Amino acid sequence: MPDANPDATLDRLWKEYAEAFRDFDDLTLARWCSQTLGQLRGRAWRLSHPLVAAYRLGSQLSHDRQIWLKRLVSTPPGYIEATCCRAPLLPLFSRDVASSGLLCQHCGETCVPFEDIPEAIRKKIQAWADRYEPVHQVAHWDDRQRKKSKDYDAAYEDAAQDAERLLAEAATDLVPSLVDLYPALIWEDQDECLEVRPEDIVL
Repeated sequence: MPDANPDATLDRLWKEYAEAFRDFDDLTLARWCSQTLGQLRGRAWRLSHPLVAAYRLGSQLSHDRQIWLKRLVSTPPGYIEATCCRAPLLPLFSRDVASSGLLCQHCGETCVPFEDIPEAIRKKIQAWADRYEPVHQVAHWDDRQRKKSKDYDAAYEDAAQDAERLLAEAATDLVPSLVDLYPALIWEDQDECLEVRPEDIVL
C-alpha cells in the first residue's frame, strides 16, 4: 500500500542515505566536508546536483556534531565564517529569498539577511520575488479562489510553466551576481507545490 505521507517517505530515504556518513569519525567527516567545499567553490550549483545533495547530508551531520567549531581542519580558501552557526558560508537562494534572505546550507537558518545583499542586486531580486509569489500561491488557492478561476487545472498548469520560466530566469539573471559576492552559491531549482522538478528548469 502506498505511503500516505510522501514527505515521510522522502525523510526516511534521506536518513538511509545519511547512514554512509554516520560511520565517519569527526576528523574524516571534517576533511570530507572541507574537500567538497573546495570543489564547490567558484560556481553556482543547482540544489538537486548530486554533489550538493551529498554535501547537504554531510553538512547536516557535521552541524549536529559541531564539526566546524572543533577546528579539526582549515576552512577552504575563500570561505568566511557564517554568523548563524560559524560553519563556512555557503548560501542557498530560494524562492523565499525576499522574506528569508539567503539560507545556510549547514544549519538552515538565514545566513545573509535580505537587507545585507547589496542594493543593486537586492532590487532586482525583490522585483523577481514580487512576480514569483502570486505564481506560487496558485498551488495554495482555497476553494473559493479555485471556483472563481473557472478552470483550476489550467490555472495550475499555467502557474507551473510560469514558475519554470521564473526559476530559470533567477538562475541566469540573478544568481551569477551573487556568486561574485560569495565563494559558492546554491539555488533552488524546483517548486514542489507546483510539481516543478529540476529537470523542468532548462537553462
